[in-house]
Amino acid sequence: MENKEIVIQAQGLTKRFGDFIATNAITFEVYKGEIFGFLGANGAGKTTAMKILIGISKPSGGEAKVAGFDVYTETEDIKKNIGYMSQKFSLYEDLTIRENIRFFGGIYGLDRKTIKEKTDVLLKTLGFEAEADKLVSSLPLGWRQKLSFSIAILHNPKIVFLDEPTGGVDPVTRRQFWDLIYEASNRGVTIFVTTHYMDEAEYCNRVSIMVDGKIEALDTPQNLKKQFHADSMDEVFHQLARKAKRSE
Repeated sequence: MENKEIVIQAQGLTKRFGDFIATNAITFEVYKGEIFGFLGANGAGKTTAMKILIGISKPSGGEAKVAGFDVYTETEDIKKNIGYMSQKFSLYEDLTIRENIRFFGGIYGLDRKTIKEKTDVLLKTLGFEAEADKLVSSLPLGWRQKLSFSIAILHNPKIVFLDEPTGGVDPVTRRQFWDLIYEASNRGVTIFVTTHYMDEAEYCNRVSIMVDGKIEALDTPQNLKKQFHADSMDEVFHQLARKAKRSE
């Protein structure tokens, strides 16, 4: 990437739970406007690392900065500069689409005039104008995911963290969701995304692959496929998993 401004920096980042090391001395950088894929099987340490980076879990060792703020001492500043979409659907299902947008706008500290303007723009952009006063619980999962992502970036954060954002949605809706990610990235928002869909790794500028708490590979999808003589990221991932198993 041409713009090499670093917005996430981790050096030897470690998280222990008793004798278990969930995140084992990981080191990486993420650049402004980049779509950075954080890949790995369930239990590889992806969500643990993400919780440290969004300021809700303290590391056991190492260093990290997010949007220029320290993960040990400046977690409140981190939270103000990021958006977050959790794996579990995070909007209020007993509120309407419009009410959810207004509620989260208030949480993010936007004034009433800005909230009204952003609500109108968002409803129009998503094509939800006719459904604005429907309860979120009545929407198809794909619609809810798109709304959740759009609300996560309502306050123009520098970075948005997405934890398995397309889990359980159909391939067409997944593709539409990635269109939203591209649009945000083109506006300079940095996207940090975890996924277990290896085809989605191809959509990222760079990917890191975690195996058992360690980053075993980090590069562009094209370079990784070349390095491992693989036709797909799925093949790359399985080669790394087999290699890790042999070295146990």
